[in-house]
Amino acid sequence: MFSAYSDEEILDYLKSQVKTGTVATDEVTLRKQSFNPNATGGETGLARAFVEVADVEDIQGVLRTARKFHIAVIPQTTFSSTVIGSDGLTGAIILSTRKMNQILEISKEDSVAVVEPGVVNGDLDKEARKQGLFYAPDPGSKPFSSIGGNVSTNAGGMSTVRYGATKDNVLGLKAVLADGRVVKLGGRTLKQAFGYDLTQLFVGSEGTLGIIYEVTVKLMPIPLGQSVMGVAFFNDMTALAQGVTAIRMSGVYPTMLEALDGNTVVALDKYEKTHYADNSGAMLIFRLEGGSPENVQVVRDLLDKYHGQNVTVTTDEKEEANLEQLRRDMLPAVFAGRNHLMEDMAMPLSKLAPMMDYLQDLGQKLGITIYTAGHAGDGNVHPTFVWDKDVDEVPEVIIEALRQTFWKTLELGGTISGEHAVGMLKNQWNNPELGETVDQLQHQIKTLFDPMNLLNPKRKID
Repeated sequence: MFSAYSDEEILDYLKSQVKTGTVATDEVTLRKQSFNPNATGGETGLARAFVEVADVEDIQGVLRTARKFHIAVIPQTTFSSTVIGSDGLTGAIILSTRKMNQILEISKEDSVAVVEPGVVNGDLDKEARKQGLFYAPDPGSKPFSSIGGNVSTNAGGMSTVRYGATKDNVLGLKAVLADGRVVKLGGRTLKQAFGYDLTQLFVGSEGTLGIIYEVTVKLMPIPLGQSVMGVAFFNDMTALAQGVTAIRMSGVYPTMLEALDGNTVVALDKYEKTHYADNSGAMLIFRLEGGSPENVQVVRDLLDKYHGQNVTVTTDEKEEANLEQLRRDMLPAVFAGRNHLMEDMAMPLSKLAPMMDYLQDLGQKLGITIYTAGHAGDGNVHPTFVWDKDVDEVPEVIIEALRQTFWKTLELGGTISGEHAVGMLKNQWNNPELGETVDQLQHQIKTLFDPMNLLNPKRKID
């Protein structure tokens, strides 16, 4: 094929357009930033350049280069996607905003923070707490994932049952469109009804509509009173799901209802050197913020009614932190020494128990071990499928388990992507989940914002 421009000419032009940031083209950097070890499967390739932008002008320069030479641009921040959402594509430019990591403002009066996309979720929360506020969304990746990535994927987390996902906490954002124009969407008001809600259109768009460079998020006052955390054990995940439903409807408004099945508890014991598996099969970790004795008693009574066993509660901050870390360690415990695929369905709350039953039966039918955990309070289920480390290709039985799990999720009225986004792993399921008409509308929206299909192509929608 005869190219109009050489690689050298393309890279020289790119470097001339990035005035403040840095452009890396060495193979070591490109391989590190193109292939994410946290993700499994999907098409990836070695990028042409890795650009760490420093400001809006750098972003516009990268996009100017992309338009001129018809090159794909892959937005990236902390590069922690599990669904091939920000890996390289052959010949693409990776545009990283991780160095745009300043908290521009924390306003106690307006209860908002204005941040650049590279700000880490946990860092924002720590700074907000110094002023008596906190940032509610808390994905498992809270210590290392960025606000920009959280917004692009609409990340959820353990507190979603009380405070919602990222979308419920974003008030406004600024972005650069594929053609270089800058847009300001939303603002810092808690209500806004003017025009179409393009802010929420960008939340969860996975970098396919524009490059986000500033985000305004809602902050909450730290609740009064002492938080209470506890654990309870159930014979199985179905019984746990029934108990969770009762707690959720009781009016105590828990901020955490996390479920771990028996297989996961065993893996955690091995990883943490604990003995939780000495109890019954499934473990519930719960939290009440400002938990009054009356609310704690309501939860205890419901756990007893639904056959929760070995219930313990604590108000000790160190013990609470250990329980929260236990839940975050679920992933490394299950993944240890094995290849894995962790899934991310969200179910209507009434279908959580039937889905738990189904996963248990599916594992037995196919002769595989499925590790199931999730945010039980909001119906988000994370079954993990594992296989031997020395087997590179995903075994056919695992693929079949995923396929059957997805179809069952849709049959029960759920979604196959609750909080981890679509990326490249699931974009071929747009038609089964959304239907043909909505699938077409998705592509029409993409074409309106990015007519040359330069921004994160092959992700989100196929």
